[in-house]
Amino acid sequence: MYLKNTLARKNTSGGDMTRESEGVLVLDLDGNTTFASGMGRDSSVAASLKSLWRNRDRVPIKRLAALADLERPLTVAAIPSRDSVCFLVFAVQEADELSEFLASVEAAPDILRHFVTDPYKAIVVVDPKARISYMSSVHEKFFGLKHGEGIGKHVTEVIENTKLQEVVATGRAQVAQLQEMNGVTRVVSRLPIYDRNKRLVAAIGQVMFKGPETMQELSVELAKVRQELDFYKRELSGIRNRSFGLDQIVGSSEAVRRLKQDVVRVARLDVPVLLTGESGTGKEMVAHAIHMLSPRNDKPLVLVNSAAMPANLVESELFGYEPGAFTGADRKGRKGKFEAANTGTLFLDEIGDMPMDMQVKMLRVLQDGHFERVGGDKARHSDFRLVSASNRDFKAMIGDSTFRLDLFYRISTVTLRLPPLRERLEDIPELTDTFLEAFAQRHGSARKSISEAAIRFLQSSAWPGNIRQLQHAIERAAIFCDGVILNVEDFEGLEVTERVAGKDVEPLSMESATKWSSDVRGAKDRVESELILEAMKRTGGNKKRVAEELGISRSYLYKRLAMLAIDV
Repeated sequence: MYLKNTLARKNTSGGDMTRESEGVLVLDLDGNTTFASGMGRDSSVAASLKSLWRNRDRVPIKRLAALADLERPLTVAAIPSRDSVCFLVFAVQEADELSEFLASVEAAPDILRHFVTDPYKAIVVVDPKARISYMSSVHEKFFGLKHGEGIGKHVTEVIENTKLQEVVATGRAQVAQLQEMNGVTRVVSRLPIYDRNKRLVAAIGQVMFKGPETMQELSVELAKVRQELDFYKRELSGIRNRSFGLDQIVGSSEAVRRLKQDVVRVARLDVPVLLTGESGTGKEMVAHAIHMLSPRNDKPLVLVNSAAMPANLVESELFGYEPGAFTGADRKGRKGKFEAANTGTLFLDEIGDMPMDMQVKMLRVLQDGHFERVGGDKARHSDFRLVSASNRDFKAMIGDSTFRLDLFYRISTVTLRLPPLRERLEDIPELTDTFLEAFAQRHGSARKSISEAAIRFLQSSAWPGNIRQLQHAIERAAIFCDGVILNVEDFEGLEVTERVAGKDVEPLSMESATKWSSDVRGAKDRVESELILEAMKRTGGNKKRVAEELGISRSYLYKRLAMLAIDV
C-alpha cells in the first residue's frame, strides 16, 4: 500500500512517471488494476502484463523482461509482493543500446546473468574509488571469501597484484595482462566503464584465461591453423597456375578444336599416349589435360624430363634406389618416379632423348609394370598410365637405331600431333589476350592490351619457338611498354627473319606493319594466301593434306583457292 500511495502522489503531482516513455501498473492477486500511470494505462500494455500475472503459476514472473511483441518494444521490471505486483514499464530510449537490448530480447536477463556468472570469465567490479561493488561467486571461491565478504573493501585489500585502482584513476584500459594471484598466473583484462554522460562510474576486471599455458596452447593451435592455411593457399595457387583441363589449351582454330576433341576421346581410355610436335607447342599442357580428364585425375601426375636428367642418374630417378646403392645415395634410399606415379599418370617428356640402355629397361617396366630399385632385388609393381612427349623424328631415329622400334610401339598406342604456331596463326589474338591477363594477375599490375597492327606483325613471323616464344615476346613487350597498349615498336628486337611458310619474301618491317593497321584484313589475306600457295606446292596440289596441315576446313580452303583464281 505504501508503494501504491507513493506512486499515486507522484502521478497527481505531474512527476516523471506521467511521461509516455515510462509507466506503472499495479495488479491485485486476481489481475485487477489497482493503480495505473503513464504507459501502464495503455490497453495493450495492460493486457500483456495482466496475462503474464494471471499465468504466473505456469510461467514464473521474471524480475526483468521484454515486451517485444508490441508495436513499441518495452522493458518491464516486476516487483511482486504478498498480495499484488507492481510492473515498472520503460520504453526504448533513443541511442541507448542497453535499453534496446533489454526491450527487444526476451532472454536478455538470462544473457546478462550468463555474462555475470560465467565461471570461465570471473569478474570483479569496483566503483570510482576502487572499492569492490561486485565479485562473481567463482572469483570469491578462488580467493576463499564468503559470499559478499569483499564488497565495500578497497580492491587492493582483496586481490593481490591488481591494477584496477590504476584503471579508475587513469581511465585507460589494460588488456591481456598477466597477473599472479594465489600462486596462479592468469591473463586478465581491466576495462573502465562510462555512463551516458561519459563519466567514469566503474571498472571491471575479467579473467580471460587461467594462465599463460592456456595462451601457449592457443598459440600452438593458431600456428597449426596458419600452417594449414598457408598450405592450402599454396595448393590453390598451384592449381591456378598449372595448366589443367581443356580450358587451358587456348585457341579456336580448326587445328586446336580437333586437338581438343582428340584429347577428350583419348583421355578416358587407359592407353599410352605419345605427344609429338615442335618444342614450345604445349605438350606438357596437353599431358595435364589428358590426366585431368582421365579416371585417374584424383591420383598423382608425375612429370619427368628425360633430356634434363644426367645420363648416370636416369635409372635411379626412374626406378629409385635402395640405401647405400651408390656413393652419395640417400642413406634411407629413395623411391623413383615409377613408384611415385602408382595409380596415377607418368608423363615422360622428351622421351626421344632417353639413352638406349634405359630404353631396354623402360620396355620391361611397360610390359608388366614390374621393376626393381637400383641396388635392390625386391620386385616392385606400379600401375600407371603413360603419357610421353618428344619433338624428335622417331622414324629417322628408328632408322639409325637410336630408338627402339618395340619401345616406340609400346608408347604410341595413340599419337597426337600438336600443330606448330605457324599453322594456327589465327589463334595469336586469343593467345596474346591470355598471356597479357596472366601477366597482369601474376604481377598485380593493370592489364595491357595490344593493337591490331601489332597482332598482324606477330602473325607475320614463323615462330620457330612456337607458343613459348610468343609468350616470352608478349611478356617482354609488356614489361618495357610505357603505355597501356602494346604497339609494333614494343616488339623491337623480335627475331622475325624466318618468314611464314618459309617463303623467301621481304621481311615485314615495323614501318610496313604499322601501315598495315589501316588495312588489317588485307594483311590477313596476304598471310593466308602465302601459306596456302606454299602448302599446295609442297603437297602437289593435294587439297586434303593442305587443309590438314594448315588446320582449316576444306570448304574454307576451296573458298580461298577460288579467290586466288586456282582451279578447285
